[in-house]
Amino acid sequence: MAVAVGGAVTVTTRGARLLSVPRRLAAIKNSSFVTRTSSSSKLGFCPVRLRNNEVARKKLFIIRAARTESQGVSLGFRAPNFELSEPLTGKTWTLEDFESYPALLVMFICNHCPFVKLLKKDFVKLSDFYMKKGLAVVAISSNSVVTHPQDGPQFMAEEAKLYKYPFPYLYDETQDVARDFGAVCTPEFFLFKKDGRRPFELVYHGQFDDSRPSNDVPVTGRDLSLAIDSVLSGQPVSSIQKPSLYDSADIYPTAKLLHKEYFGVLSWVVGVVS
Repeated sequence: MAVAVGGAVTVTTRGARLLSVPRRLAAIKNSSFVTRTSSSSKLGFCPVRLRNNEVARKKLFIIRAARTESQGVSLGFRAPNFELSEPLTGKTWTLEDFESYPALLVMFICNHCPFVKLLKKDFVKLSDFYMKKGLAVVAISSNSVVTHPQDGPQFMAEEAKLYKYPFPYLYDETQDVARDFGAVCTPEFFLFKKDGRRPFELVYHGQFDDSRPSNDVPVTGRDLSLAIDSVLSGQPVSSIQKPSLYDSADIYPTAKLLHKEYFGVLSWVVGVVS
């Protein structure tokens, strides 16, 4: 559904797609007619509006991120290789660093997301508990610092130190790793198991639990905990898994510049056409 708001066209449906690939995206980044306001919607979006003196012939399309379910990969999916830096220590981590572990939990998170904030203390506790039982854990932030500078590496390091993350918190600046994993939202959880010398295989890609910022369900980590318990005890993980339902932005595979710079939770994409 397209709704006219303050001279702009806002696409509000879930899974909205880019209406027109920008011809001059680079030029509009610093354009005088694009402004970001301090007001936010219930989803936390930062609206982009036209200034009153903008030439009428230019049309601004706003693609707002929607709440979406984790998707894109199937159970049995092999963990892709990665090589990412940890802002807190400066160390570079790869998938090979976790090869000796029987299971690996990969979490796509960020600093600003309200869903991450809701679960943060609890997934730190959960990770600390299971890491002592042999689970390997790594967190990755792929958010755009263009739209969310608070998700940049300096602030990631502060976040990791403040909350005493027991796992490395890595920065995916190019967002290539997020695309390789098929990550579309934060937080998003990928639990892999490893049998001997076989590659890590995905056994759980679901929610943390039923809690959301908008409901009164207590945070327990039940769904993810049950999956980890099964893996570490050598039992099969149930294929009945509730997907994560969190905030995300669309990926535009035909517009590399767009999805490189504007991938991220609650981010926006703009395009100008004559």
